Amino acid sequence: AAATAAASSKRATDALWGKFASEILLKNWEAALADLHRLRAIVDEGGGASRATPLEQLQQRSWLLHWSLFVFFNHDKGHDGIIDLFLSDKYLQAIQTNCPWLLRYLATAVVINKRRRSTLKDLVKVVTQEHRQDTVVVGAPAASSAAGGDPVTRFIDCLYARFDLDGAQATLRDCERALRADYFLCNCADAFMEDARMFVFETYCRLHTTIDIPSLATKLAMDDERAEKWVVDLIRGALLDAKIDSSHNCVVMGTRAPDVYTHVIEKTRDLLVRSNALINNIEHKVLANDRKVQAAALASGGGVNDRD
Repeated sequence: AAATAAASSKRATDALWGKFASEILLKNWEAALADLHRLRAIVDEGGGASRATPLEQLQQRSWLLHWSLFVFFNHDKGHDGIIDLFLSDKYLQAIQTNCPWLLRYLATAVVINKRRRSTLKDLVKVVTQEHRQDTVVVGAPAASSAAGGDPVTRFIDCLYARFDLDGAQATLRDCERALRADYFLCNCADAFMEDARMFVFETYCRLHTTIDIPSLATKLAMDDERAEKWVVDLIRGALLDAKIDSSHNCVVMGTRAPDVYTHVIEKTRDLLVRSNALINNIEHKVLANDRKVQAAALASGGGVNDRD
């Protein structure tokens, strides 16, 4: 009976993988996202009745991470979903162990998702660990590895781990080329470049009170006219406390004391998203458990009928 249940569970899981692939091909992103959550629950439970070995679980998580890219970069709420999945402990371990090249997609989602800025620290920690491991443990330059050679993760490492503004600026053009050539990220290239320039600019502004526009244009990989227009747009949109000094061709930064309320809002902004994700996971686990109970009840009833 146990062997039959295990075989039945394996066939059901294989069928769910096939359904997941079909929904992706049909571009039914809502249904694909629901299948993704169901598969995640099955994988995390150890493969259902047919218990998977740790190596098999690692392989299944790696598959799920790769297949999820189709869903997350096409679904309306995909950028939140990829952050929640890729930064969860077991899946982050799978990325670091089996597929570090996927850090590019996590980094891009964090950079362009303004509502999840609080996850930037977690991203920096992961990217820094990956780059240091490639350099120290392997003994090879970081650029030779999958993650170390990726311009997107290299940008994060330069800007937030090494505080190398010149290095971060130098990788921006490489980032744009890489993103426009990426099947999943080509539509995110403009948003990434805009937010990446903002990150460079914010870091640069913390170190200076007066910024020369030609120097700023160089840092942002833009010409002088575009750089000045970009700064003007930020000032008009109340995203930057500064003013343009046309006579000296520079930007004069305003001085603003840290606002404790803004700090609290930034820290708690993604609590709602995380809470909803937690509720969804609990609901999927409850549904999966109900199905198991129903299946066990049917099997028990069938056994009684057979004996009768």
